[in-house]
Amino acid sequence: MSLTYCNVHFTQEPERVVYVSRALMKNLKLSGKKSLHLRLGGERIPATVKSINKAGKHLYLASGVRRGIKIPKAGGVYLRSLQEGEVQIGPLIGVLSDGPMTSMGNPFGSRTGFIKQLLRQGSRISYIFAFTPRDINWEDESVNGYFLNEAGRFVRKRVPLPDVVYNRLPSRRAETSTSINQLRERFVRRKIPFFNWSFFNKSDIYRLLENDNVVNRYVPESIMGPTTEQIKEMLERHSLIYYKPNGGSLGNGIYRLSYIPKSGYYARYRNNGRNALLRFGTFNSLMRTLQARHGRSLRGYVAQQGIRLIEIEGCPIDFRFHMHKNGKNQWVVVGIGAKKAGKGSVTTHIKNGGSLLTPEQALSRAFGARADEVLRHAKGVAVTLAEAIETHHQHLIGELGFDIGIDRDEQIWMFEANAKPGRSIFKHPSLRAEGKASVDHILEHCLYLSKFRRRDA
Repeated sequence: MSLTYCNVHFTQEPERVVYVSRALMKNLKLSGKKSLHLRLGGERIPATVKSINKAGKHLYLASGVRRGIKIPKAGGVYLRSLQEGEVQIGPLIGVLSDGPMTSMGNPFGSRTGFIKQLLRQGSRISYIFAFTPRDINWEDESVNGYFLNEAGRFVRKRVPLPDVVYNRLPSRRAETSTSINQLRERFVRRKIPFFNWSFFNKSDIYRLLENDNVVNRYVPESIMGPTTEQIKEMLERHSLIYYKPNGGSLGNGIYRLSYIPKSGYYARYRNNGRNALLRFGTFNSLMRTLQARHGRSLRGYVAQQGIRLIEIEGCPIDFRFHMHKNGKNQWVVVGIGAKKAGKGSVTTHIKNGGSLLTPEQALSRAFGARADEVLRHAKGVAVTLAEAIETHHQHLIGELGFDIGIDRDEQIWMFEANAKPGRSIFKHPSLRAEGKASVDHILEHCLYLSKFRRRDA
């Protein structure tokens, strides 16, 4: 297989003809050929080949070819020669999301800005578009996608099914619906790589890693759906536990439970946008209060060993590690944000009063001259954790977000893994370059999965 980058142009001729510059003819091993099959996504069309005397690598497509396989636009893109006389143009990358669909300018709600960034950067090396489940026509295997025009506005174009799908569906509830399960399986049946299959529940990750002796030492003791006896026993052993919903996010519904002998039991939590702290004389009174607040939903909670994290000004610090697969299919750390909890807060979430620092700022205050070494070790652990999750997970993963803590003894702890991590850390002025690198890694992994790998990758 040979891969080359070229400039695609359109002509108005109605025939099914492709005009190929001599340098490109040589690259694609088309010299002497009178015809070829041109492929885009799932579409394939025969065309006559004509050589033209033009410097550089250029491909001119007559309108009969362009319309036949729905080439979305002219410009720079890759060509991949397959078996004898077949050339694939692309890759055609689909970004799956959803939104209110109330306006053409903001079709994906709060994710629209990120999707525009993906499309803007990706259009230099691919045909990239966004789409919703409603935009797919399975009968003719096409998608009515959202492309970005040169003015940065969305335009709709119908294209074949893509070569690869990056899943950014926003809702846990939607992802578990029958229709979305069928959608994913349909892509798999057509051998179209679909990565970031679904959100993780906390219990999924603990189960995946509990028998992996290489990485389970980085995961605090965690019990899914614990009995009241198990919670009491954990509190007596660890004196501090986190009690949190299995499928929760943004710190919602989390309790920080602590036990101090001769003093009592304490529950710290978020209530109506404020931090709350309750003291209980007995363990039973603590549990009665939690059951009164949540009822049966407590069955979906996880109890996790609390860790005494490093602190700044008496406030705990943890870290968001944003991980990506690169163009060589290897896990790398692309961005790290240090999150400092607000005074009295249960979690370090920014929405709950937390603040964002760079890892260097946080670690230098906690470990002084050893900060660089601690950070290097944490990065190595994060890569090892990502590799372990991928090994035990049955679907394609290309991106992960880890909530990682470091205790005063420099031990690394992984509290949560997110299959579709938020991007709030990239809003920090010192992490904007990492935000762009994150998008580049998504695109490089799309090239890898669609087999449009660069020679220098």
